[in-house]
Amino acid sequence: MTKTTCDDRNSNMNLLLVLFPQTSSPSCSSSSSSSPLSSSKSLIISKAQSTISICALLLFTTLLLFTLSTLPNTSPPSPSRRRFLLHNHHHFALQKMGTLYLRGTRPMSDLLISHVSDETTHDDFRFFLRLLHRSTIISSTDVVFIFSSPSSTSSFSTIIQQENHSFTKLLHSSNNTFFNNSRFLHKGNNHIGEPLWGNKLKTQNNNVTAGATSLSYGSVLSFDTTELDPENSLSGFLDRVPFTLRRWACYPMLLGRVRRNFKHVMLVDAKSVLILRDPFSRVKNRSPESVLLFNKHGKKTQPSQRAVLPALIIGGARGVRRLSNAVMVEIVRAATQHRKKKNSVSESGVLSQLASNEFLLRSKNVQLIVLNEFIPEASSLSGHSYAIIQRGNGNHDFNSVIKKQICSSVVDSSVYKDC
Repeated sequence: MTKTTCDDRNSNMNLLLVLFPQTSSPSCSSSSSSSPLSSSKSLIISKAQSTISICALLLFTTLLLFTLSTLPNTSPPSPSRRRFLLHNHHHFALQKMGTLYLRGTRPMSDLLISHVSDETTHDDFRFFLRLLHRSTIISSTDVVFIFSSPSSTSSFSTIIQQENHSFTKLLHSSNNTFFNNSRFLHKGNNHIGEPLWGNKLKTQNNNVTAGATSLSYGSVLSFDTTELDPENSLSGFLDRVPFTLRRWACYPMLLGRVRRNFKHVMLVDAKSVLILRDPFSRVKNRSPESVLLFNKHGKKTQPSQRAVLPALIIGGARGVRRLSNAVMVEIVRAATQHRKKKNSVSESGVLSQLASNEFLLRSKNVQLIVLNEFIPEASSLSGHSYAIIQRGNGNHDFNSVIKKQICSSVVDSSVYKDC
């Protein structure tokens, strides 16, 4: 019993040595000959000192953890978060993904999704967006850009901010003969509800007094492929997945999440297509499952196969979403069928194959309509009344033609810095 007491005291005293100066204490050998009263007194003192030391240790640990938790975080942000910080974008577009550049004023019925390849020049993208704003389509449409990577998003984000800023200045301009801002003015209480994208604004007032006029325009935002297709779904079937194919892996996730928010969807290539007026009027009276495709210029195919243009697809939201799923299945089928020539799979070939296989699309509940017409190519804006045109191979100075015409207006020249 005496030996056990000595061991306990040694254990307690070792803990005390960490936090307090050691005082004289009876040795283990002498405790056996000490009186019972002295031994009991020493044990009580030892336990009291042990309790104090434990409390001090807990207090020290608490203070240390508090100090560490209040230190500033020096770890680098993730690539996506870094992108937002660099461009002062603190609003995610959808479920903590994407970048919101311009928040619309109300929910929109139409959605335009534009993919921007790495081959798209800054000038081409700038004038695509500028004409998109001036076409007044954004008065009833949300605009989503899909980029190939976060670095590509950073490369084009400044242009989006600049053109959005010019657009908002145009909305408040007057006596402008080239920009019709009346399309963006609405009367009454048709602004009920908040925009789909971004966090809800507690201070936003959605109640519009009857007869009052207010602005109406959609949101402008972007995603990159690493957000919508983080696993690179087609990489297991293709040696190299080009952006033209990977964009089709992004549509099912994006359209699936907004499936009940839009009536019509348009997919366009910012590099090769320009929008001059609202083209959604062509699908307003068609079924939600219908999708319109256009013939491709100068493409010779087999008589049983129709060559379609991948740069422009427009239709009901349900039909476009189902078509994107069918395209993904067809890409995998084509890659599996031509294993030795995996990289020969192209989106033009896949879409043309689907357009020729009416039974396959019917099984997917897609009403695909290939129009017997071409999207016109143009070298200038003069004399054209089309809603959509293609740049074409001979339109290298097309940007300068657009710029010259826009800058001829006194109001517009004061809005755009490059005039």
